[in-house]
Amino acid sequence: MTATPSISDHARPADAVARKGFGPRVRKLHGRIGAAHHKAEGMDFSRALLAGEATPVQLAALLRALVPAYELIEERGPELAAALGAEAMPWGDLARTAALRHDAAKLAAIEATPPSPAATAWLDHLRELAQQAPHRFMAHVYVRYGGDLSGGQQLAEQANAILERHGMPPVEFWHFPRPTAELKHAFHDAFEQLDLSEPEEEELLEEAVLAFHATQKLLAELGTLG
Repeated sequence: MTATPSISDHARPADAVARKGFGPRVRKLHGRIGAAHHKAEGMDFSRALLAGEATPVQLAALLRALVPAYELIEERGPELAAALGAEAMPWGDLARTAALRHDAAKLAAIEATPPSPAATAWLDHLRELAQQAPHRFMAHVYVRYGGDLSGGQQLAEQANAILERHGMPPVEFWHFPRPTAELKHAFHDAFEQLDLSEPEEEELLEEAVLAFHATQKLLAELGTLG
């Protein structure tokens, strides 16, 4: 496989500058998930995608697997975030469900793959958190949209280049209606607004790592597909 820098390595100087503008909670979240983030980038599917060598089957499987979780996050997230004090979360600009459904329809000709056990387990976990631990649910919001707004922009370039080479239309999942830097700033500000106790704050940080573990399980599955 062609060697390629990871997103983390590629963005390190700019990332260090960006961290100076983070609020205290986002700095903690950013620091806590660093190791898990780097590990996820080193997995077979991630490396293949970053190198432009992933297959359309893998890309279609990824997007299809994400649909149910984003549907749940965007159905429950606004109410849960507001109840925790983050009423300014820019849900309208963050929302990915419509784009995911549209992309899945455009890629419908690509062969179906077996349902993802990792995606199913993640969805079940999100449902449980929405009922029992909304502050932990918000950790998944941070990991998913934070990743989409950051490294996801580089992944979009590679994914669409792969699809173009195979005569397929580009996907819109990673395309946001507002400039990503502006949207990321609003997103981070909303996380600083969360009204959490000290134990809840620590659980938010713990769950952010678990959210990345859920992603790693999905990436491992994708790496086995042709």
